[in-house]
Amino acid sequence: MSETNLGPKVPQQAPPPVSSQQARTPQEAAEPPMSGSSVPEPTMWVGWIAFASIMMVMLGTFHMIQGLVALFDDGYYLVSKSGLVVSVDYTAWGRVQLIAGAVVLGTGIALVTGRMWARVLGTVVAVVSALLNIGFLSAYPIWSSLMIGFDVLVIWAITVHGAEMKTVRDDRVYD
Repeated sequence: MSETNLGPKVPQQAPPPVSSQQARTPQEAAEPPMSGSSVPEPTMWVGWIAFASIMMVMLGTFHMIQGLVALFDDGYYLVSKSGLVVSVDYTAWGRVQLIAGAVVLGTGIALVTGRMWARVLGTVVAVVSALLNIGFLSAYPIWSSLMIGFDVLVIWAITVHGAEMKTVRDDRVYD
């Protein structure tokens, strides 16, 4: 008979000692633990929700800056009020931008909580923000285009990876 050499003998590591609380019957060991929820484990994609939240806070601030400039300096923009997509004077447009900025900023702060209503509201607010910037595109094209692009990124982050933030919120331990 020939003998097969399986390589050098490697000592096996002993399993850790089992306490009485950790002792399980064979039936319990065969069954997977019950998690009680179908929420996915948080992954590195949770960072996208933090990104979306920070971007919404920044976008809200940018809307408010646009609103203040529209209120105090009508001559700053490239076109007169008749050249806007929506023919309205810059005072009214400034007020709309200020209100929209406050809503976007508040939604960005709420998005960190991982609540479903914040994700839904964040998506709706980002769509409205993009539409507002389309209306303001002729007055300030580069700024508005950048904000529309950021709104699209926020919508993507919220809709694709939003559910993972809930597990982070549920895993918090308060002392």
